[in-house]
Order: sequence, then C-alpha cells, then structure tokens
Amino acid sequence: QLQLVESGGGLVQPGGSLRLSCAISGATLDYLTIGWFRQAPGKEREGVSCISSSGVSTNRADSVKGRFTISRDNARNTVYLQMNSLTPEDTAIYYCAARKGRLCREPYDYWGQGTQVTVSS
Repeated sequence: QLQLVESGGGLVQPGGSLRLSCAISGATLDYLTIGWFRQAPGKEREGVSCISSSGVSTNRADSVKGRFTISRDNARNTVYLQMNSLTPEDTAIYYCAARKGRLCREPYDYWGQGTQVTVSS
C-alpha cells in the first residue's frame, strides 16, 4: 500500500523558514512523481511545486517562485519542500501527493493527510 506522511509544519513568524518532509512507503521513490499542494481556509486547493521521477522540478504557483524549493532523497524515500521568506498568505494545510509516472501532471492518485503551516506574528 502506497502511503505518504507529511511533517514539519508549525507556527512561524513572517520572514521565517520551514522545511516540510514527505515520507513515502509502499513504493520506491525512483518511480514516482511527487507534488506539493496547499489549501487555505475558504480557498480552493492549489499546486505549489512538483518534482518528477527523473528529478526535474517545476514551480506551480507564481507566489512561491524564488522562495520555495522542492528536492528529493531517493535513498531515504523522502521529498522536501524548503520554504523561505514566509508570509501570512502562505498559511494553509500543505499536502504531498504522488503519481506513478515520469511527468509533473494530473492526476495525482495518492495523498497524505496534510500538515498545518501558520505564519503569524
């Protein structure tokens, strides 16, 4: 059974940083494409970033370009999202999701439970 578990969320002040982790079990990360998504209260879920099974990364949201970086460690079966220069507008539940394939594209068939990120002074 393919499972994803997010961690690393929490409360941070504006301008601070967090690193989120997505631990994958039940499948080797070598063959998976992983995306990070977020959903703020009252808003639709949006794609944040994606990294393909070949290691090519794509930023999905214009608001995070230059601030967020996605990476993967295949040996540890873990994907990371480094978030810098955080603002209150980044407050959301962050999810990681997986698809079997090489490309960053819909659909994502497996989802984690989410981790809360709150940016507030």
